[in-house]
Amino acid sequence: MELQRLLSLTRKALDDYNQINDGDKIAVGISGGKDSLTLLYALSELRRFYPHKYELIGITVDLGLPGFDTSKISELCSRLDVPYHVVKTDIYDIIFNRRKESNPCSLCSKMRKGSLNEAILNLGCNKVAYGHHKDDIVETYLMSLIYEGRFHTFKPVTFLDRTGITAIRPLLYVNESDVIGFANKMNLPVAGKYCPADGFTKREYVKELLKNLNHDEPGVKERIFTAIRNSDIMTSSE
Repeated sequence: MELQRLLSLTRKALDDYNQINDGDKIAVGISGGKDSLTLLYALSELRRFYPHKYELIGITVDLGLPGFDTSKISELCSRLDVPYHVVKTDIYDIIFNRRKESNPCSLCSKMRKGSLNEAILNLGCNKVAYGHHKDDIVETYLMSLIYEGRFHTFKPVTFLDRTGITAIRPLLYVNESDVIGFANKMNLPVAGKYCPADGFTKREYVKELLKNLNHDEPGVKERIFTAIRNSDIMTSSE
């Protein structure tokens, strides 16, 4: 994907759902994956000409995974003129060594978000941008339907009552394949997979299911996404 195309789709999401306002101080949660790094690049570039002026801060919650290194992310942030903060935690040790969780993803996500939100508030940010893309929206919808028996997915804008932080998802119109292409084209410092649970999650199962569905019935992912957009699933409050 070309940078101009990425910026166009990102701006469309920002405009369609009023995700950014003048004076926003936005934290970008950088996991080291392709999604968050692509989001960082897009929002960094958009600062130059987007009509609403905003600040960016990059934040990585370091789970303590063996081999995880943030130095290349730090270099990218410096090149993009984005202040960068790393929050050191012992989440990996707690979940895998002390508690030996058999299903670690839920607890890890909760602890990671808690550390991220604390850092966001300490740095004076009022918003956090997540790198969820179109595939994430559709996959989460299918996961909710299959495992919870309800219609639900990520919303473009979510106000988090407990913290007063607003979460935004500017990549919701971008396909995962395009994120991969952009990350490769720009040689973004995508971190390797260090988590022992990678590849064994419900999301991975649904991702493969959606891939097969789209292979057998080309365009099914786009049709599901269109159905989600045309409903009130992404905008209704719960």
